[in-house]
Amino acid sequence: MAFRVSPQVEAELDEVWLYIATESASVNVADRVVDSITQQFFLLSTHPYSGRRRDDLRAGLRSVTVGSDVVIYRVEENDVVILHVVHGRRDIKEIVRH
Repeated sequence: MAFRVSPQVEAELDEVWLYIATESASVNVADRVVDSITQQFFLLSTHPYSGRRRDDLRAGLRSVTVGSDVVIYRVEENDVVILHVVHGRRDIKEIVRH
């Protein structure tokens, strides 16, 4: 199975990187966090149903936590579609609604 990343995810990963680089004053720390999130994408392509079902957000959605962030995705035929990467303290329902 392959994975696809929505354009929104690329922007969200940039935001994660910038926030962590700014708060930690370390590009290396920001790189490691974003790398760990993107590594999860590869893992999901191998084990697509390993994430928690999130029908409370929308039918067919799943999520997995990576550190402080939550990866929201769905399985479509032979692909895992990564829809969002959001901080776990944010209102995920509101983000998924848009």
